[in-house]
Amino acid sequence: MMKQSFRSAIAIAFAALLLGSVPSPAQKDKNAPQTRTVVGMVANKGDQPLEKALVYLKNDKTLMVQTFITGPDGKFRFNSLSQNTDYDVFAEYQGKRSNTRTLSAFDTRAEAYMPLTIDVQR
Repeated sequence: MMKQSFRSAIAIAFAALLLGSVPSPAQKDKNAPQTRTVVGMVANKGDQPLEKALVYLKNDKTLMVQTFITGPDGKFRFNSLSQNTDYDVFAEYQGKRSNTRTLSAFDTRAEAYMPLTIDVQR
């Protein structure tokens, strides 16, 4: 009887050791980037880049807003963003606004491309 209890204890300990060494799907890859980036271009409906458009990035957890003013190529970039936070991105140009796009915490891309379009003439 004692041998059987001892064997059971050894088997349970061995199983626990094996299970503890297998990474769960919820664990992050240590080589994966710890932050992410949002890039994009602000353009009119004719796909012409809009210089001096004001791009807003809102952190949905803290409600903090970052801004970026586009150059002649209409491009914008926000670096070092948390992977565990949703972000809203939109742009304004000459009093008009683009649609709001959301970068979800479930989106695992290290660099998310989010083009924004504003209905203005150039």
